[in-house]
Amino acid sequence: MNGTTKKGDVTNQALSSQHLRSIIDDAQNMIGYWDKDLCCRYANNAYREWFGKQPDEIIGITFVELAGERLFTLNLPHIHAVLAGEPQRFERSITKANGEPGNIIGHYIPDFDADGRVQGFSSLASEVTELKEMEAQLKLAACVYENTLDGVVITDIDGIILSVNPAFTEITGYSEAEAVGQNPRILKSNRHDDAFYSAMWEELTTTSRWTGELWNRRKDGELYLERMTISMVRDLEGEPLRYVSVFSDITALWHKDEHIRHLAFHDALTDLPNRTLLIERLNQKLINSHREECNLALMFLDLDGFKSVNDKFGHNIGDDLLKEVARRLLSLVRESDTVARVGGDEFIFILHKPKGEEEITDVAHRIINAINKPVKIHGHVIGIGTSVGIARFPTDGKTSVDLIRNADAAMYAAKNSGKNKIHFFSAENAFTRRISAPDVTG
Repeated sequence: MNGTTKKGDVTNQALSSQHLRSIIDDAQNMIGYWDKDLCCRYANNAYREWFGKQPDEIIGITFVELAGERLFTLNLPHIHAVLAGEPQRFERSITKANGEPGNIIGHYIPDFDADGRVQGFSSLASEVTELKEMEAQLKLAACVYENTLDGVVITDIDGIILSVNPAFTEITGYSEAEAVGQNPRILKSNRHDDAFYSAMWEELTTTSRWTGELWNRRKDGELYLERMTISMVRDLEGEPLRYVSVFSDITALWHKDEHIRHLAFHDALTDLPNRTLLIERLNQKLINSHREECNLALMFLDLDGFKSVNDKFGHNIGDDLLKEVARRLLSLVRESDTVARVGGDEFIFILHKPKGEEEITDVAHRIINAINKPVKIHGHVIGIGTSVGIARFPTDGKTSVDLIRNADAAMYAAKNSGKNKIHFFSAENAFTRRISAPDVTG
């Protein structure tokens, strides 16, 4: 019975050894054994495949023959250490047998005999090429994250800030410590209504992405405009996991665009609206008249005596005079009114919803009085007048073109009848009434 038991133990041990050998042979990691003379005594399949060797080619080969002079020299300090009984761990970039670059983490484990002397060592190498590539990508992403000029905010699904980059701090004024744990609402400007944010989140929920422009507020209270893209990051099950917002401060660009837009719609000399903006505003008022009752008076002004000022004193004086006229007209404008420069010495004044002809006439008289006041420019006292032609909506025209044309015709009638005159346009008789301005000479 004892003999049977011993035989069974031997059989079991052999099976276990064979099973263990099979596991080692098929392991993904490279496993080998080197004796103290640095000859290979064992190499599993992964080891042989890495170096492109058959079993009979690798067993008995020396380390330097297998690895080559360069790799052997790099590993020599670790070899000396393991043969001295010290386990080793290291990372190495090496070239595979097929010429492709690879990365491994290597372990040398000393093998001691019964007397405690090192008789060889096991080598275990794990290929980490993909991990290294991923690590390099992560380092690159981290470098971009840290150095990009765009602000980056990462939040959890509840909108709590998890991370911000340095550009976020540069743009908003909030440090990382101040921002993490907060909600992005700390930046809210109150420039957008609830409908704006509802539409944003609806698009983000539907498409996992939103791109647009958003007004926010810096830590110091200053408003800024940002162009932002918010992306939803999902987990492996497709459930929302994170929100990543990338934004750039476009406030300066917006101001530049606004300046260009302003130049396109305003007179360069007086900064008054030009003809283009005047017609745009006038057309808008006429369109609105379809929804609510609207009446207005369009006054066409032409300065009397301006040409002689230019001829006598030069264009610089003339330009300063036009600026002063603009300032005086602006002082008479209500918020709903518009005054524009439409030509060299021509201006248009739109009076919104006048109560009647009496109010229109009163405003026209005040315009003439304001312009008639002498102005001192560079030591010269200059006096000019103005002729005013008036067309009313809706009686004198249904379109901006009709109103301007008819007011212009009325203005020429006023000018032909003398200085400082007011004319109302009449459809039956182009200039039925002429109203003289009150005496402003004192």
